[in-house]
Amino acid sequence: MKIIPASDSSLLVVFGEAISTEVEELVLALFHALQARHDDRIRNLHPGYVSLLVDFDPLAVTRQEVGTIIESAVHTGQSAASIDPEVVAIPVCYDAEFGPDRADVAAHTGLSIDEVIRMHSSATYRVCFLGFTAGFAYLGGMPEALHTPRLATPRRAVAAGSVGIAGGQTGIYPTETPGGWRLIGRTPLRMFDPQADPPTRVQAGDRVRFSSIDRIRFEKLVQGHS
Repeated sequence: MKIIPASDSSLLVVFGEAISTEVEELVLALFHALQARHDDRIRNLHPGYVSLLVDFDPLAVTRQEVGTIIESAVHTGQSAASIDPEVVAIPVCYDAEFGPDRADVAAHTGLSIDEVIRMHSSATYRVCFLGFTAGFAYLGGMPEALHTPRLATPRRAVAAGSVGIAGGQTGIYPTETPGGWRLIGRTPLRMFDPQADPPTRVQAGDRVRFSSIDRIRFEKLVQGHS
């Protein structure tokens, strides 16, 4: 672990250089350990795949004091890292209308479309962090057999709820936005609601499982959440 000054009010805690399950777990363990302290001097926490950015109030605490807090929290986080979080179930309709890139993923991976859907919906994913846009969860733990590069040219608009693949990641677009991930399905659930508390359906550190649903079930769930 390295603690690097990032600005006059932030420190970057780096656990490694390569993305791995072990490093992601260390980042999330520290993230939760610092969250649990409810220290008002720490203004924000920004987890990534291999690092955690700790933003603090320089008028209330020194950089050295924050470093000491981080080192203490690392040990707390490691001791609590074995606690399994609840799994959030996300229904997904993998129909062709919602998954225009299913065939591309199948062609790239050498799998059938049915195999792509089965593998994608049978894994348990880890919410590594939220970013790109409000509520967009970067999910780790996708089977290696499904790894597929993103589109060469991003779409101008991707519908809210779209489920996509980019490299070794999968994720859900919470709102309509441009994007270059390979789309394989769509969830009827609202992933981001600024009026809700919390506004995002999933948080960093959560576990996620996708369940395959048909179009009829999709429409019923859309009506139920409208």
